[in-house]
Amino acid sequence: MPEGPSVRKFQLLTSPFVGQVVAKVGGSSQKLNVNDLNALRLQDSQVHGKNLYLAFVAAEGPFGPAAEETVLQREAACGAHSPAQGQQGQIGAPHAYSQDEELQESQHSRSEAPEAAEGRGNWLRIHFGMFGSVRANEFSRANRANKRGDWKDPVPRLVLHFKNGGFLVFYNCRMLWCSSPRADPASDILSVEFHRGRALRALCAPDPICYTLLDQRYFSGLGNIIKNEILYLARIHPLTPGSLLALSDLERLLDCAVHFSSEWLHNKLRGQGLHPQVYQKEQCPLGHPLMKGTFGPLGGFKRLTWWCPQCQPAVL
Repeated sequence: MPEGPSVRKFQLLTSPFVGQVVAKVGGSSQKLNVNDLNALRLQDSQVHGKNLYLAFVAAEGPFGPAAEETVLQREAACGAHSPAQGQQGQIGAPHAYSQDEELQESQHSRSEAPEAAEGRGNWLRIHFGMFGSVRANEFSRANRANKRGDWKDPVPRLVLHFKNGGFLVFYNCRMLWCSSPRADPASDILSVEFHRGRALRALCAPDPICYTLLDQRYFSGLGNIIKNEILYLARIHPLTPGSLLALSDLERLLDCAVHFSSEWLHNKLRGQGLHPQVYQKEQCPLGHPLMKGTFGPLGGFKRLTWWCPQCQPAVL
């Protein structure tokens, strides 16, 4: 599932289309009537954690938000103002996948961002699945066969063609209308308003530290890749209860989370890939064999975790 840095890159792909009017729509979404977007103006684009929010207004109305909408946007803004706008391309290109993979993605997505019933608003909330992505002015093509041996191009969930030219394509995502972005800038690890004190208090809980790191209430945008990498960088065993760790260890872990996420985003903006040290690896950079386990809170979603028993010893 795309994590905070990837979704911020998706937002940069949508930004050049803000102010333009939708001329034609398409897509396979069954929960969203894509025709509702026809002839609407894309008014705003924001990212909060792992969610992308797009605001749409009637095209014939004056461009620019009403006063009450401006207040909502200002309160919801979470530091997603990156200078690298106007770029085209894609991140995390999707590929053709089986029904089993789609089911896994659906279950995974629900554990990350539970939906609540809400009336129709002018904000479209987009939450990406395991192979979710956004493309600007191009469609994704299959780069490998699926489990059935078919070379089928991924089917877009939503396609937006704009009157000024160009189009946006959204793959493997869930969309629903909401009245405003559900955002807490203080929990977003890539926001300038990220609240370190609150995050540190959360890490002090007696729960295994790998559970707390994935709690989006305190670490919005932090996903399984970041979790594995920063625990290795901080030399902390994933099942260590946070209450047994020294404050200096928790401070170092938090520094790793912010630095790793920021570096990952910067690499994406430069067109560079991620080079994980332990995620999906067999050995750590020092040559030690890695262990792998599936961990998660009771009744919650279980996530694969990689760690080095020598570099990340268990705390008794």
